[in-house]
Amino acid sequence: MVKIAFNSALAQKALGKEVPAAVKDPELASAPAGSEGSTGRCLLTLLGIAFILSGLIVGGACLYRYFTPKRLYHGAMQFNDVSAGAGGESQPYYLPRVEEEVEISDSMAVISIPPPRFRPGDPAYILHDFNRKLTAYLDLTLRTCFVIPLNTSVVLPPQDLIDLFSQLMSGSYRSYLVHEDLVVTERIDDIKPLGFYIRRLCDGKETYRMQRRSSLPGLDGLNSGGIHKRSADECFTIHHFENKFVTETRICKA
Repeated sequence: MVKIAFNSALAQKALGKEVPAAVKDPELASAPAGSEGSTGRCLLTLLGIAFILSGLIVGGACLYRYFTPKRLYHGAMQFNDVSAGAGGESQPYYLPRVEEEVEISDSMAVISIPPPRFRPGDPAYILHDFNRKLTAYLDLTLRTCFVIPLNTSVVLPPQDLIDLFSQLMSGSYRSYLVHEDLVVTERIDDIKPLGFYIRRLCDGKETYRMQRRSSLPGLDGLNSGGIHKRSADECFTIHHFENKFVTETRICKA
């Protein structure tokens, strides 16, 4: 009987050739997978940071646009009411004076009108939304809002308004009076479609829509024997300027 024996060292050497290096060294086996996972986590982190930064930029822009005061001006303008007959006579010794504080940005202008001195009139806020082409009057006595389409023939655009008030800050300006007659037509129950600025001004207050009396058939002769004579209690008057002349806005119930 012949006994065959193998060299154990040679056998281990042969087996070693068949075993992959990854099995021998577990760290080598796990290195590629760990590297891929780390890269994925880095990409997700970068995407998260970019998303957060973009949100901060957009949010900061909105806050700057809506809540940060841009430019605040103060101005005064004296006026002569030609329609009252003063134009054909000698100029009066004292001319009425209108004072305003106005905040102007690229998209809106808010005018603060204090109670007038030595003449009739009402204190008010007037807001011009240049993007939505709307104007809102807030009567501070009645705590009521009135909204009408922006009159671009009376209200200067933002940059021209800035130029006007920059000149007025150096001194008062003498001008003339223009009359504007507005009529309340209907109540507005939902003010959200009016935009952010008007919603902020008129929130919690009764809000009405208006039209110019000249555009309503049958109402333009109200003062001269028309439908009925308006009571002074149903109207209020605001003197203001957003141009090189003073506007007397009278708002009445139809």
